[in-house]
Amino acid sequence: MYLPSHSLYNIYCFHFFFSYNLMGEMSKLFNSFISDLDNFFHKAYLYFFCKLFSSYTVATFREAFLIWRGPFQPVVSLCHPDYIRPVTSASAYVAPKDDLTYGFFKPWLGDGLLVSEGDKWSQHWCLLAPAFHFDILKPYVKIFNQSTDIMHAKWRHLCAEGSTYLDVFDHISLMTLDSLQKCIFSHDSNCQEKPSPYISSILELSVLITKRFNRFLQHWDSLYFLTEEGRLFSEACRLVHDSTNNVIQARKKVLAEQGPEAFLKNKGKGKTMDFIDVLLLAKDENGKSLSDKEIQEEANTFMFEGHDTTASGISWALYNLAHHQEHQDRCHQEIQELLRGHQPEEIEWDDLSQMPFLTMCIKESMRLHPPVTIVVRKCTKDIQLPDSRIIPKGSVCLIHIFGTHHNPAVWPNPEVYDPYRFDAQNTQKMSPLAFMPFSAGPRNCIGQNFAMSEMKVVLALTLLRFHVLPHEKPAQRKADLILRAEDGLWRKVEPLRSW
Repeated sequence: MYLPSHSLYNIYCFHFFFSYNLMGEMSKLFNSFISDLDNFFHKAYLYFFCKLFSSYTVATFREAFLIWRGPFQPVVSLCHPDYIRPVTSASAYVAPKDDLTYGFFKPWLGDGLLVSEGDKWSQHWCLLAPAFHFDILKPYVKIFNQSTDIMHAKWRHLCAEGSTYLDVFDHISLMTLDSLQKCIFSHDSNCQEKPSPYISSILELSVLITKRFNRFLQHWDSLYFLTEEGRLFSEACRLVHDSTNNVIQARKKVLAEQGPEAFLKNKGKGKTMDFIDVLLLAKDENGKSLSDKEIQEEANTFMFEGHDTTASGISWALYNLAHHQEHQDRCHQEIQELLRGHQPEEIEWDDLSQMPFLTMCIKESMRLHPPVTIVVRKCTKDIQLPDSRIIPKGSVCLIHIFGTHHNPAVWPNPEVYDPYRFDAQNTQKMSPLAFMPFSAGPRNCIGQNFAMSEMKVVLALTLLRFHVLPHEKPAQRKADLILRAEDGLWRKVEPLRSW
């Protein structure tokens, strides 16, 4: 028996065709073919995301369900750990990444870890893993402190002028980009204080990819790159690639002049080993190094994956704590006690493991508002599910992170924010696939320790220095490349004291 049942198939077909008046839309194509067809498919994609993130859908179909990506392509959505496991445990050859979903990133990110597959992915993962070792991450904590200080100084200035309501997502996104430039390139762009063409291009690329995904006729490169948006995308890619390549060439020149031993020795004299340094020095078991193009692709991938996902995690954590003052007060007390006597007042590496309640609050926020909501795979072979049903070869399969995190069969009262779900006693009983904000299985996020470290530093300092309050208008979730809020994520911030 194949997944899904015929009855479920008919329900979705009926609802799609009649809710969106297919024949009425099709008749307009003779008058304005391109515009109307594009708008029609845009409606289909909006419908897809509406149904995908509906609490009713997950509550009704608690293991797996079918949904349509546009009118032609069915997608099998898995939202229970037992049903996700066969896909996450399958090899990259059996369940590779979906070309349509990830292919739009290729002109920007090339064959970086997000897009690459098979042997190349495995080889690059091994070469990149040292860049996320604790010894490399430790000095980054100071960078996180510095970038957070700049953001908080801006907040204090805005509050002093009477602007206490802030779109925290925009501020935090800039702050994470500031930190990433320092961690990847050892470059201080001051992007939090003045415009940066490089940063503007990265933000523009993310927006353009989202728009392209929702516009069916723009899925074809031959059409997309004839449009104004396609030309903007190409220009932004060129600027980002040139900027990254300039850093690589300058660093290679220094490495060639000094030699590897002297280069490492100089880095040991108080200079932080950044991401580019690690990649330039990386060699596989055969002594082969990464090419300049491969280093550029991985640096651009880290820059993309590392800023919005972390910004989303931090912003939604502040959102949840603003609505639960008792948890915010406990976090403040925990951090205040931890930092008592610290001079200067900053988070250090060893402090990251000494904030258990804040960590619980972060995890519960990422359960309720996971930055990455879905992971998409394409099955090259039949995959059998626990009840003996089959996901057929050729199917697009969606690991529904958001759905699993909101599944009442997995999490009782899933819409309630309860950090105590993640205390030591409860986590012992938890399936490893019940909570997967960084994906799951052998292809999970290589940078999750980096992200968690940054989130802890930023949130600890923010809750120490500011009181965060709700905005009068409730936030509406918006599934973009990452989880955002419609019209921004506005919070009221009140400085607690000077620092």
